[in-house]
Amino acid sequence: MNNQNIYHFVGIKGSGMSALAIILHGKGLNVQGSDVETYFFTQKGLDDLGIPMYPFAKENIKPGMVVIAGNAFPDSHEEIVRAKELGLEVVRYHEFIGKFIQDFTSVAITGSHGKTSTTGLLSHVLSGIEPTSYLIGDGTGFGRQDADFFVLEACEYRRHFLAYSPDYAIITNIDFDHPDYYQDINDVVNAFETFAGQVSKGLIACGDDPYMDRIKVDVPIYLYGMEAENDVVASNIEKTTEGSTFDVTIRGEFYGRFTIPTFGNHNILNSLAVITFTHLEGLSKEKVQAQLDTFGGVKRRFSEKIVEDMILIDDYAHHPQEIKATLDAARQKYPEKEIIAVFQPHTFTRTVALLSEFAEALNVADAVYLCDIFASAREQSGTVSIQDLADKVEKGAEVLPLENLSPLLQYRNAVILFMGAGDVQKFGMAYEEILNHSIKRVN
Repeated sequence: MNNQNIYHFVGIKGSGMSALAIILHGKGLNVQGSDVETYFFTQKGLDDLGIPMYPFAKENIKPGMVVIAGNAFPDSHEEIVRAKELGLEVVRYHEFIGKFIQDFTSVAITGSHGKTSTTGLLSHVLSGIEPTSYLIGDGTGFGRQDADFFVLEACEYRRHFLAYSPDYAIITNIDFDHPDYYQDINDVVNAFETFAGQVSKGLIACGDDPYMDRIKVDVPIYLYGMEAENDVVASNIEKTTEGSTFDVTIRGEFYGRFTIPTFGNHNILNSLAVITFTHLEGLSKEKVQAQLDTFGGVKRRFSEKIVEDMILIDDYAHHPQEIKATLDAARQKYPEKEIIAVFQPHTFTRTVALLSEFAEALNVADAVYLCDIFASAREQSGTVSIQDLADKVEKGAEVLPLENLSPLLQYRNAVILFMGAGDVQKFGMAYEEILNHSIKRVN
């Protein structure tokens, strides 16, 4: 990479793009980007560093730039067209990352669910022990000149992770998702197996997952989970309202007892993946435990706020398995409270493909409210409506318009989960504003 070049990001507010821009900035490179003017939570880190951001326009592209293009933008985008007219180097996000990680001991975290949380956890643990750069899918990135390790989230959508050939990979699980791209679960498994075949040192995979035994590769595979036949096993699990504690055995030998300040079985599994990697790299388990103790989570994953007697939780859950995991975590932390789910489906294809599974997952909540389906840039309409999902929820579900959140005001001393990958945060913010307004009025 040339320190004299300006690295221009087309779609800089994307979660991976913003993180990569922050990493390159941290390495002393000249970074800027363009995007829509709408505010996204991923841009906070860019704002904090003063990285220039401009509205999309072909005039942003100047001679001497290297253009990094977000995967959501076609070659016909005006800035990409202009860059090619000027003869500039244009590289797609995932291709740039694929080359960038070759200078480090790299570990790529992938999976249908849990990859952002696991990437965040491993980044936090390693950063407290060894020089580490990282790229997390919540828009968080960090680059340092002396980094030995590079931790990155690797997305399976459209097989983008096939641009990566990391030293290690963690696969958290395999599930059918992205039905607008993948034909069926076999297509998904095939993609993960191809990716795993590009790993050079070792594959760390959740052995409890029913599809993981279909991954056949030549590198060593280390299976983790709660089932006894795994290489790394969590047992004697104790769950409290403060977190979870569990024993770890590695190939039948006791390794240590670990405590995490997070909730739900999925967070125990994520921690096992991290413990497995740090063991393989010979890092101190005492230092690993100290880092686990201080992990504060990643953006939009079980992010909590207390307003009066209400607990408001914002979470990115947008697949039935993620909804189940989030509700499981809420039940562990708040066993005495009523759990209210406010869910916004993300894309029509996912909603119609998993309609029954969504209804089943939401049934675990004490009450269910649904927001209109969030359309993506690549898919503006579909054959399913939010009422179709409401009709499937066994205990009943109410469709919640943004302009009338009064149904939520009946709850007291309860937990409300705002879940979704679209803009469900605006429902949470509007509800919080109503609560704060009512508090002021009473006082």
